[in-house]
Amino acid sequence: MDDFKRFFGRGLAVLLPSILTLWLLWQAFVFLFNNVAEPINRGIRVVVVELAPRVTPEDQRPKFMTVEPGEIDEFLASPEGKPFRGRSTAVVREHLVRQQLGEFWNQHWYLQGTGLLVAVMLIYLAGLLLGNYLGRRFYARIERLISQIPGFKQVYPHVKQVVDLIMGDRKVAFRRVVMVQYPRRGVWTMGLVTSDSISMIHDAAGVPCIAVFIPSTPTPFTGFAITVPRDEAIDVPMSIDEAIRFFITGGTLVPDRFVPPGTQTPEQESAPAQPTKAVQPAGSGRTQQ
Repeated sequence: MDDFKRFFGRGLAVLLPSILTLWLLWQAFVFLFNNVAEPINRGIRVVVVELAPRVTPEDQRPKFMTVEPGEIDEFLASPEGKPFRGRSTAVVREHLVRQQLGEFWNQHWYLQGTGLLVAVMLIYLAGLLLGNYLGRRFYARIERLISQIPGFKQVYPHVKQVVDLIMGDRKVAFRRVVMVQYPRRGVWTMGLVTSDSISMIHDAAGVPCIAVFIPSTPTPFTGFAITVPRDEAIDVPMSIDEAIRFFITGGTLVPDRFVPPGTQTPEQESAPAQPTKAVQPAGSGRTQQ
């Protein structure tokens, strides 16, 4: 039972990150498909239904674009066609064409991906048009207008800050890893230097200061921004990625070069103890000369 618990936990630790990552990516894909791609696909099908009869001769139209008179009568006689009874034949025919086109569309995966492709191209064009000087000024005016809408103005600025933080042109760049005494003297906390502090703090402290971001555990995207004198921050020869892993794991993952001599890492502590051979006393089993 002990072996089962140990190896089951080890297998779960190995597989769970991959499974959770795939699940999150799948959920993101399903959300984009249902809320972005599918509305675009419906719009494309409406355009096809409206334009196809005008640009394509009747004898060259595909099968899903043609409706026989008998099919119209059969549809009106069914429970599904009850709302269309008494309406013109053209309206019923257009409804059936849209229905047949939707069935044909869903049978071909590459047509279902059209909505995502169109969405990607529209986002690219939006970035191309709004990325220049005139586009930025035009969009800034739109933002000022929509930011005055009640309810929207309370949410939009915060969402915009988070998006600009992650994907903006001026991303937050952590310069280096330091140790500071926070939240009190004698307690050392690891942080990430973001920039020099503001001039008011320099003047009040009388010494050069730096801004340090103290991430929280296990979500390092939130935390505290503090200002400390530059000479009170001790540089740590650790990369930003190593520091992020340290925060996420609550200090469990520490690079080997920072482990004190004689201290076991968590991996070594969880490893099964190796059996030791009994030392045979000198002279046992044979006669000393």
